[in-house]
Amino acid sequence: MEQISDELPWRGSALEFTELHRGGWRPLPFNEFVVKIHGRCNLACDYCYMYEMADQSWRSKPKSMGREIFLDACRMIRAHAVRFSLPRVALVLHGGEPLLVGTGDLEFFARTAREVLEPDVEVRLGIQTNGVLIDDDVLRICARWNVQIGVSLDGGEQEHDRHRLDRQGRGSYARVAAGLERLLSSPQRHLFSGLLCTVDLANDPVRTYEALLRFQPPALDFLMPHGNWTAPPPGRTPDATATPYADWLITIFERWYGAPVRETGVRLFGNIIELLLGSRVASEVVGLEPIRLAVVETDGSLEQVDELKSAFAGAALIPVRGAGDPLDEALRDPSVIARQIGTGALCETCLECPIHSVCGGGHYVHRYREGSGFRNPSVYCADLLKLITHIESRVRADLESALAASTANAIAATTANATSE
Repeated sequence: MEQISDELPWRGSALEFTELHRGGWRPLPFNEFVVKIHGRCNLACDYCYMYEMADQSWRSKPKSMGREIFLDACRMIRAHAVRFSLPRVALVLHGGEPLLVGTGDLEFFARTAREVLEPDVEVRLGIQTNGVLIDDDVLRICARWNVQIGVSLDGGEQEHDRHRLDRQGRGSYARVAAGLERLLSSPQRHLFSGLLCTVDLANDPVRTYEALLRFQPPALDFLMPHGNWTAPPPGRTPDATATPYADWLITIFERWYGAPVRETGVRLFGNIIELLLGSRVASEVVGLEPIRLAVVETDGSLEQVDELKSAFAGAALIPVRGAGDPLDEALRDPSVIARQIGTGALCETCLECPIHSVCGGGHYVHRYREGSGFRNPSVYCADLLKLITHIESRVRADLESALAASTANAIAATTANATSE
């Protein structure tokens, strides 16, 4: 049995949250659900937070989710949505590698999600896969039940196969590319939701970006490797003047932002721009909007976002305290509340920072430090500051240029009208 750490993210904070409730604050209901239909993977990516980092709880959980457990999970989600009058929810079939369930179970899970939930709530159904097992049967099932397909890809063959190997040590790029080509050449290509790419400083950023563009993704998401102050990510040193991840991402930003036509959306950059312009953005990585996501594991248990497993054993757990509705219970858990209180979860260093409303302290997972929990700046603090400041300066310059041009045109038009009169 795995030893679970007794270090909780917000130990000693019960009084603080009691005061929040007395002041009228209430948690927002969950509206996004990650359902782990398979708990194992056919790849052995060396940076995987689930299998290669602190929490090894996957070893004691079922390899795959039973049909009755999935049915119960859908009923629980429907009851939650109805109780809080939610018009829509997102449900992502996840893993491990979700396509390992086989086409029979995949069909059952997709059909059941729609049949159980949709009489009462609109469902945005998706699947996140490594792409190796995408075939014609999978595509037909996804088309039949309108399942959006996201694929993990780290660039071209050289970039991707640096880390994303199978269990025999073979690169997976050729098989992923074949799956993507099958998707793109099929009538189901409209189901393609985008690519996820984990940043590797050893890879050339522009080469990586352009290799991803080969597959015409409607959206890209660049993910920084999961790490924290106790177990720093690769290349992230205590030197606050070093910004290797910002430098890597800024190179791609300039290539993306400066393109003569829009080639794809880049979620991180788009979110930062929206926040700089005053919009509200629901994101794990930036901003201060409440996180309203719950994970259903293969055994039916509830957890928080599973990237927390990179911090310490048990970090993602939502303790079961009674026989009531599990989702209602989860909304009262201090570690869930901490993800919904915005600036209340930030440390003094973050609160004093001029960009904290955009940065939001960075990804909650990246703030962890052994002995002090998650009330710290992000381990990527210096990178986030440089990246956001750079994007702000570029957007500000363009806005000022556009405003000046608009003003000049208006003056010219007024002058022309006056002359003609």
